[in-house]
Amino acid sequence: MKIAVTGKGGVGKSTIAAALCKNFFAKGYRVLAVDADPDANLALALGMDADAASRLTPISKLKSLVQERTGSQPGVYGGVFKMNPRVDDIPEKYAVDFNGIRVLVMGSVDAGGSGCVCPEHVLLKRLTSHLVLKEDDIVVMDMEAGIEHLGRGTAGSVNAFITVVEPGERSIQTFARVKKLASDLGVERVYVIGNKINDSDDEAFILKHVGEENCLGFIYYDKAISLSDRENTSSYEASRTLKNSIDIIADKIISMVKN
Repeated sequence: MKIAVTGKGGVGKSTIAAALCKNFFAKGYRVLAVDADPDANLALALGMDADAASRLTPISKLKSLVQERTGSQPGVYGGVFKMNPRVDDIPEKYAVDFNGIRVLVMGSVDAGGSGCVCPEHVLLKRLTSHLVLKEDDIVVMDMEAGIEHLGRGTAGSVNAFITVVEPGERSIQTFARVKKLASDLGVERVYVIGNKINDSDDEAFILKHVGEENCLGFIYYDKAISLSDRENTSSYEASRTLKNSIDIIADKIISMVKN
């Protein structure tokens, strides 16, 4: 089962991705949590200590690995390198275990930087394809506001694209953008989780714009979630509201995949 979680900044995307990881693990699944957002904080959302999280090296920054797998030469722009580097052993070697959940940080490629950035990009794309097509675990990918990480050959193998939205027009526009990008890749399965809900009016606003058939559920605002962020603890463990809602949503996702 492969889940891609997206949404605009600040909607609680990483919090929900982490909660899904913890819920699937509690249900007995092997889980690989993949942080594919350049602003990486999935490890923190899982409850990892800030110092430990800061020591996680993104795959894109492992220069020796990039050079070994692609055959690229450091500092050489436009050089020859492999377009199909080996990546099948990377999750096992470089993912860090945290309370039973494996965590892998992808990192980003700074296109404006100096030197050749193409090998890093190729390695990340190849690794993403492997995770979606070959990895045996449940893979939960915490992505940026879009699905550009995925190509036409891999997007169709993702079981669910989930956009986290809050009751606001800008957040709804992000869902519309993700749905359009997914459609361009031939994927129609784009769902929504409404977050930071205060009342039934918030629910109605989201359902009006995304359609009831596309909504997996709602998570009501809970002070415990913001406090857990401040204290760098797991929101899933701190908030009964989040835990109960995610449990229902996760069951829906599992049922959807099985059917």
